[in-house]
Amino acid sequence: MSGNKAPEPQRGALRQRFHNFNRKRIIAALVILPLLGLLGLIALRNRGGGSSSHSQNGPDDMQDLITNDTFFYGQSEPVYPSPPTKGTGTWADAYDKAVKFVSQLTIDEKASLASGVTSSTGTTGTLNGCSGNIAAIDRMNFTGLCLTDAGQGVRATDFVSGFPSGIHVGASWNKDLARSRAESMGLEFRVKGANIALGPVVGPLGRVVRGGRNWEGFSVDPYLCGALAAQTVEGIQSQGVITSTKHFIGNEQESYRNPTQGNVESISANIDDKTMHELYLWPFQDAVHAGTGNVMCSYNRVNNSYGCANSKTQNGLLKTELGFQGAVTSDWGALHAGVATSLAGMDMVMPNSDLWGDELVKAVKNGSIPEARLDDMATRIIASWYQMKQDQRFPKPGVGIAPDLTVPHQIVDARNMSSRKVLLDGAIEGHVLLKNINNALPLDKPRMLSIFGYSARSPDQWNYESNGGVAPWTFGGESAYLGRDTRAGFDGVVDPNFTQIAPNGTLFSGGGSGSVTPASVSAPYDALVQRAYDDGTALMWDFFSPDPEVVSTSDACLVIVNAFASEGFDRPGIRDDFTDGLIRHVADRCSNTIVIFHNAGVRLVDQWIDHENVTALMFAHLPGEASGRALVSLLYGESNPSGKLPYTVAKNESDYAHLLGPGLPEGRFAKFPQSNFSVEGVYIDYRHFDARNITPRYEFGFGLSYTTFNFSNLVVAKNQIANTDMFPTGAILEGGQADLWDVVASVTATVANTGAVGGAEVAQLYVGIPGGPARQLRGFEKAFVNASTEATVRFELTRRDLSVWDVMAQKWALQQGDYDVFVGSSSRQLPLQGVLSI
Repeated sequence: MSGNKAPEPQRGALRQRFHNFNRKRIIAALVILPLLGLLGLIALRNRGGGSSSHSQNGPDDMQDLITNDTFFYGQSEPVYPSPPTKGTGTWADAYDKAVKFVSQLTIDEKASLASGVTSSTGTTGTLNGCSGNIAAIDRMNFTGLCLTDAGQGVRATDFVSGFPSGIHVGASWNKDLARSRAESMGLEFRVKGANIALGPVVGPLGRVVRGGRNWEGFSVDPYLCGALAAQTVEGIQSQGVITSTKHFIGNEQESYRNPTQGNVESISANIDDKTMHELYLWPFQDAVHAGTGNVMCSYNRVNNSYGCANSKTQNGLLKTELGFQGAVTSDWGALHAGVATSLAGMDMVMPNSDLWGDELVKAVKNGSIPEARLDDMATRIIASWYQMKQDQRFPKPGVGIAPDLTVPHQIVDARNMSSRKVLLDGAIEGHVLLKNINNALPLDKPRMLSIFGYSARSPDQWNYESNGGVAPWTFGGESAYLGRDTRAGFDGVVDPNFTQIAPNGTLFSGGGSGSVTPASVSAPYDALVQRAYDDGTALMWDFFSPDPEVVSTSDACLVIVNAFASEGFDRPGIRDDFTDGLIRHVADRCSNTIVIFHNAGVRLVDQWIDHENVTALMFAHLPGEASGRALVSLLYGESNPSGKLPYTVAKNESDYAHLLGPGLPEGRFAKFPQSNFSVEGVYIDYRHFDARNITPRYEFGFGLSYTTFNFSNLVVAKNQIANTDMFPTGAILEGGQADLWDVVASVTATVANTGAVGGAEVAQLYVGIPGGPARQLRGFEKAFVNASTEATVRFELTRRDLSVWDVMAQKWALQQGDYDVFVGSSSRQLPLQGVLSI
């Protein structure tokens, strides 16, 4: 096909991730070209030449409209061939078994391992409700693979739990809790017969403030995100379930993530080498170091080459530099070329494609793809299966994920009593108290409590629909106009008038394939009613009116509202007039107004935060099924708030500059939209605010408690036996060169509880690396400290933590000089300062 360009999909062509969705028509043809023609084939476009985050071209540029992707050929560095897995480190045994297994397969069987299938059986036409399937090879006692969503637990089936979302875990700043959550989630995936859990999410990182999927990830900071991702990978895989860490890479917006109507290609994330390593690759590196068995490549283009056909990112960064041993799987419908994608390093297509399967067999037989490459694809897939010991008593794929819940089916209850504490603790710790004056909180048996706001109650509907598509329950849309905008977003619609709120009930998660479908839920109103009954408190409520009546005898007024986000579209804004008006209306009439937001991302508050009657503000994020119980525990002081912001809250939208919204088709790039990350480089979120001396409303890492803490006794110690030469020399293992993880220095500090009640404080370590941002997070420890006692926290700094990426040497460089060291309670409250000299 001319220029190796795929035919344009029509609106609505995106394949959705559910068993009875309408099949997406294939949007590209198998391309069989000589090796010399591969550069353009695999890249399918690169760094579009715009000079800012969004291309800044005026109407006059339309006469130079780019209509053919040959304009971009060669702008994404070609890296060939795709390196075979070698079974390094802990993968040696699994690799040996996989090599022996694959050596016994026919070409057709090898191709079947790489090609998802739509399984058919019985009257429903679908074998199971998994998001995707790999067929069994019976003669080899291989039962196949079930891949299913997602990062917050098993989705779209019955008898499962709804865990706190990624952003909620990020707000907890608790590595141990992240690990416990992951172990509980992994157990449920296993019991349901899910071989591969489609998570965790570390891309998007959160560059675009209004990004629709930021809530699925942990934090906009790569260190915090990577640390929690590593715990998640280890926790889920401890249960024998493979993690598919996603979306690799630069998948920072939902708008134009796929080709859209009007022959508009997917957005290109144009990322320079230094920014790639120091920001966006960082948490993937942590996940690979933790042993993730699978990585999902993304919809978007990277330097104008489609993510799943990008040899630089897959062959170069992931498989060579990071030593990734597992398999690369496509996002659903992200395959745009056949031969090219295989040679560029993708190993498995989901959910299926006419470009692979039989066509993959043909390509191997005619020499377009070396059989050694197909062997490596199959070996990587089977090695992950062996690595997690799924050959040993693993449940039948999809055994507990029925294709249609409305017809009789075997009930497989994946919930475990041991998870209840994790669900509640996780929900509690992700709440962040941002304001608390006049002793507004905790509440103490109020005589009269008034409750307002649309996010207080459960959705009116919480029910499965068997007609397929982007159904409300299965895709987190019950509270948001029954999934109206999520559905449109999945169809490729870009609309600035999409909803900012979910007005039909509280949020347990955001919308899309990362949503949760728990068997039971606790909404705030449910838990408040029970507590009011126990305390003899009179209740008044109004969940609908924009200007409700307020009873004058109310001891406190709770305004419980939300900020919605979903896969498929980016948030139209980070504040809305309806909600702000409701808060001001109540505050004008109630002297003790407490605002609670279930927010799927940044939410501005400056329309009302300084109102004298707004006495408290809590960001409740996305707590999962235990939402109501967790909130009441915090409001009444049974639990002490300990969450911290995993992002920065500005005073005005303009404070975020071009990072506020997504890149759009503009000027000569109207057919090939560009988003140029190099404009800001590594300066996103708090780094951006620090570099421009912008005062935020609430800084990254900020969060209040019902007690107070004091920091003292900073000690910075260099590891005298550590090698501090400029470049690492170790062998490449999982996660990169082995000595990147050597400890170069340690930092300790004392945290004292100076208040009257016990509580947990997150001690945060920031380092000023010469030539880099003034402060970068490089450590955090959450310590529970009883009243009038103290605890010592310890941080270890690795070679990677203190290095910068050297684009000439293509290595992490440890510089000689002084490194400023800061410890405190947030990115701007750092009372302890020291120096590390190297």
